[in-house]
Amino acid sequence: MDLIERIDRWSRQTPDRIAHVSGDRTLTYLELSRDSDRLAARLMRILPDDDSPVAVLGHKQPEMLLAFLGAVKAGHPYIPIDNSLPAQRVQTILETAKAVYLLTPEKVRDLLSDDAAIGAFSPRPPAADCAWYVIFTSGSTGNPKGVVITSGCLESFIDWTLAEQHFTEAGEVFLNQAPFSFDLSVMDLYSSLVTGGTLFSLTREVIAEPKLLHGTLAAAGVTVWVSTPSFAQLCLVEPGFSALALPGARKFWFCGETLAPEVAANLLERFPHAEVWNTYGPTEATVATTSVQVDQDVLARYNPLPVGRPKPDCRIVVQGEGGLADALERGEIVIAGPNVSPGYLNRPDLTGQAFYRLDGLPAYRTGDTGHYQDGLLFFDGRIDFQIKLHGYRIEIGDIESHLRALADVQDAAVIPLTKNGRIDYLAAYVILKRRAPGSDFEIARSLKRRLGEGLPDYMIPRKFVFLAQFPMTPNGKTDRRKLAEQLQ
Repeated sequence: MDLIERIDRWSRQTPDRIAHVSGDRTLTYLELSRDSDRLAARLMRILPDDDSPVAVLGHKQPEMLLAFLGAVKAGHPYIPIDNSLPAQRVQTILETAKAVYLLTPEKVRDLLSDDAAIGAFSPRPPAADCAWYVIFTSGSTGNPKGVVITSGCLESFIDWTLAEQHFTEAGEVFLNQAPFSFDLSVMDLYSSLVTGGTLFSLTREVIAEPKLLHGTLAAAGVTVWVSTPSFAQLCLVEPGFSALALPGARKFWFCGETLAPEVAANLLERFPHAEVWNTYGPTEATVATTSVQVDQDVLARYNPLPVGRPKPDCRIVVQGEGGLADALERGEIVIAGPNVSPGYLNRPDLTGQAFYRLDGLPAYRTGDTGHYQDGLLFFDGRIDFQIKLHGYRIEIGDIESHLRALADVQDAAVIPLTKNGRIDYLAAYVILKRRAPGSDFEIARSLKRRLGEGLPDYMIPRKFVFLAQFPMTPNGKTDRRKLAEQLQ
């Protein structure tokens, strides 16, 4: 069975089971299958003989799932876009993707309310080498880039996770913390739908209110926790966050950023009967490519924690300057296998720089450094200026490009502050063309506000420092190390 068939079968086996919960709204498997079919039929009528991407703009409404599956059933890859993004960035994504159609929750409801006869309908899901979805990530030039994930990539990922994690069919409740525009959400979304589980979405309004968040979590019945480590660390601040409040939680499944040993240790202490899993992988390799269960033995042996072993159908090598690196030697992590993306949407130049063939397999140069120890892969950081902050992948150059575009900014350097081995926040060093009236705080607030017109909140630096000039290296470049030292 292809993925669509594996999802739709639950509409026949457990039609009344809840497929999705978001706030006070629910979606059953029968509604998911029936309404995504109806939406697909409408799209095929609106867009005949077309397989261009369809953009889906919203948050975590049930209509988002209908739009994703409806687009795929109609033969279109979908582009998930969270409505928290600034309008300017949304427009850039739409223009870069050349999206043929834009769906919103309201538009989905309108199309489904059309009572015109649909006629016979047969889904046309993509072939293995055709795009299933496109997720846009931060780009170093100031423009986001769309990572194309094919049906084959997604099936490779799902088959691996199901074989390794042993989910109970039609019995799990998966936590959905990440917005659908962040590829971490693919981990919970499709693992849930393929196994007949219930996807429990936390909206940003709930996440923003600690009391509401913990009350919601206690009532959710979550069995499989999927989030960034930062989100779990946030929840651990509440002493009541434990097996007493979440008695069903049996698995914590992390991706998106570094899992700190203390976070894993605290979870094992508060949830003594739960498993903690650490995974690693860039968007270009379909969510995650390595995994390891973090138990007391792993905690005792390693600090920092390993990111695990490669999935069985995948090869991961560490490339040193002279070729393959020896054990313990650092180098660039290269991923090869059926989960590797064919490249960036409408960007053959960027695709050619990062993607190639390795021993006959599609391969991706991650730009991450790592090493092997005891057969386990360890992530050692970024080669370039790309970072992960609270699970979001960010190109430092993207932020700097937007800062330099502001009329009163002559130059800018953005520096990540690391705390306990993890990036805590971003600081912007700025040289102004002219000093505006007001305090540093007022000027910084103005810069933040204008940056927010083109960048999402998580890319806005927390701290601003104004300098007359930057320290320079002997090569005449900005000395970022000296700037970072000022933050310590």
